[in-house]
Amino acid sequence: MSDGNIAMHAAPSHLEAQAYKKVTLRLVPFLVLSYLIAWLDRVNVGFAKLQMSADLGFSEAIYGLGAGLFFISYFLVEIPSNVLLHRLGARLWMARIMISWGIISAAMMFAKTPFTFYVLRLLLGIAEAGFYPGVILYLTYWYPSYRRGKILTIFTLGAPLSGLIGAPVSGWIMQSFNGIYNLAGWQWLFLLEGIPAIFIGCAAFFVLTDRISHAKWLSTEEKDLLAQRIHEDSAHKLPYSFRTVLTNGRVWFLTFIYFCLIMGFYTVGFWLPTIIQSTGVKNPLHIGLLTAIPYLAAMIALPLFGYSADKHRERRWHLVLACMMGGLGLITSVVWSHSVVITICGMTIAAMGVMSSLPLFWSLPTSFLGGIAAATGIGLINSFGNLGGFVSPYVIGFIKDLTHSMDIGLCIMASMLFLAAVLTLMVPAKLVNR
Repeated sequence: MSDGNIAMHAAPSHLEAQAYKKVTLRLVPFLVLSYLIAWLDRVNVGFAKLQMSADLGFSEAIYGLGAGLFFISYFLVEIPSNVLLHRLGARLWMARIMISWGIISAAMMFAKTPFTFYVLRLLLGIAEAGFYPGVILYLTYWYPSYRRGKILTIFTLGAPLSGLIGAPVSGWIMQSFNGIYNLAGWQWLFLLEGIPAIFIGCAAFFVLTDRISHAKWLSTEEKDLLAQRIHEDSAHKLPYSFRTVLTNGRVWFLTFIYFCLIMGFYTVGFWLPTIIQSTGVKNPLHIGLLTAIPYLAAMIALPLFGYSADKHRERRWHLVLACMMGGLGLITSVVWSHSVVITICGMTIAAMGVMSSLPLFWSLPTSFLGGIAAATGIGLINSFGNLGGFVSPYVIGFIKDLTHSMDIGLCIMASMLFLAAVLTLMVPAKLVNR
């Protein structure tokens, strides 16, 4: 190759690296921060339960139903929300989502009866619907599939990072603010952790850019090159219509796998503080500090799984391993439920598995869906799959009321993760390993 050809080849490569660096620095830290706050506001009810259930006389089934009702309303408006994001743009729609969920999350402090608890959780689901799948869709506008796995992994770090930071902070708020201005610690928890979402929502309108062509912070050459990469990546995607997505067997098969994953995912999210409390730890701050341990380990495991999957261009066995880790971790916490140390070890393994599974999973539907089909397909998978977030806490709470133990419920959730592993092996390798 001549020196001239080498120079021509190197220039686009350097330009591409520079352009993607700009995109990543501009968008990804903000999206991670947004997901951190979203995850905290979604699952801080698990911490509030430590005081709220006793204060308000809620049974385990009432808590489980209320925690899960979030996903019913989330399910009902998920697909329309994703389609609106595709049509209206991320700046406006993400700002709306974040501001409304922050207001409703803070209003959770006014829950006094099971009815008001249920209504507020339903409203929170409506407000937040569209955020997570919206980000998944939004990233397809900026990154081709061969770059998206790494970015999805970084974005998903928001959940364990939220647990790492939010768990000790939640425990501290409940212990330190309890009784101030005649408000319970759990009321302060909802108020203080709801406010940041409102501010981050206002910032979204100024930080996010809807499309590559709208990015004033990129040069014309950079925009043209990134648009070309997205066009090239879309060439293999089938032009599914809204109707064909809804009737596509592959989409529904992936939806059921996601349903199983979500059941394990929210077992950790909603019940980890209660599991630790059941081992004999009573101080909210101590529970918060111990809860942070599984999330810290998940933060380490997530990028390792993503790096290995990208390096070997292999998704299926990585996802299977993550599911198996999740199930085995839950089983470990059941068998040695009276030991704080072994329970924490089991839940650490579970958190590493279930949280690493999600970015691995999302590489599947985004590999063959594009445009409005991606908006519909991602919304469909996320909305129906997230019904597992309703089933999981309700089943565990109901069984705990009946048996006064979480063991059977945790075993059911572990079996769902094992089922997800088996089903993943049935997905064609050519779809998984792009």
